[in-house]
Amino acid sequence: MTGKIIKGIAGFYYVYAEGRGVYACRAKGIFRNEKIKPLVGDDVEMEVLDEKDREGTILKIYPRKSALIRPAVANVDQALIIFAIVKPNPNFNLLDRFLIRMERQNLPTVICFNKQDIASEEEKEALRRAYETCGYRVLFVSALENEGLEQVREVLEGRTTTVAGPSGVGKSSLINRLAPTAHMETGEISRKIDRGRHTTRHSEMIALGNGTYIMDTPGFTSLDISEITKEELGHYYPEFVQYEPYCKFSGCSHISEPSCGVKEAVEAGKISRVRYENYQALYRELKEVRRY
Repeated sequence: MTGKIIKGIAGFYYVYAEGRGVYACRAKGIFRNEKIKPLVGDDVEMEVLDEKDREGTILKIYPRKSALIRPAVANVDQALIIFAIVKPNPNFNLLDRFLIRMERQNLPTVICFNKQDIASEEEKEALRRAYETCGYRVLFVSALENEGLEQVREVLEGRTTTVAGPSGVGKSSLINRLAPTAHMETGEISRKIDRGRHTTRHSEMIALGNGTYIMDTPGFTSLDISEITKEELGHYYPEFVQYEPYCKFSGCSHISEPSCGVKEAVEAGKISRVRYENYQALYRELKEVRRY
């Protein structure tokens, strides 16, 4: 029987078989011997050991069309990154770190801003301008008011999407709207620190039907990108590409050089100043990383 791993906890892999349900499986020892770790999202062949208790063994992992390192998941088509417009205000540095990571893994990304019901049109337009000029699709929704969810469903249709975002932005509430049977823990916003508790502690795939899956991943409050160099950083800002031919110097860092096409585009309002200032901050951070 074939199926898809939708969750992995403490050595057990929960495999969803279309029309049959979920089976708790162990992986054959050969995978451990060959240092192959099954991942959430893997398509597998399994043997049913006990139909009544729904237990089985994973016999084979089919070839992966993609595999992400962080989060460690397989066969993902795209990422949906969820931030709130307000309460809490978006941490743009954190958002850009996530986008850099997805660019590094060549994964198309859609940005979804929640809580549009309590945001102004000016706030929404500023976000749209900042990120659509980078080539990202930007969606605005309200999980609370059930607004904008048809756009999200259209983006998800027929694809496997990893869904991620910082704690407290309504990620679990939005997934509950998209998949009411998931019964996810939503958690409460901590009023003291104005951010949420971590409510997702492992990656979990949820089947929405018609070949559509969403993969929920743990909420994050920081993302380390120290594995890339300061020289690489600009490659992960897609909006820089069209202006780099106007830089006077080859290999321009877009930091202190004169006659820089990217800096001129920022001054002309063609590149988001917030994005560029985050680029500067991350460049300085990576400059301090010790390379061995």
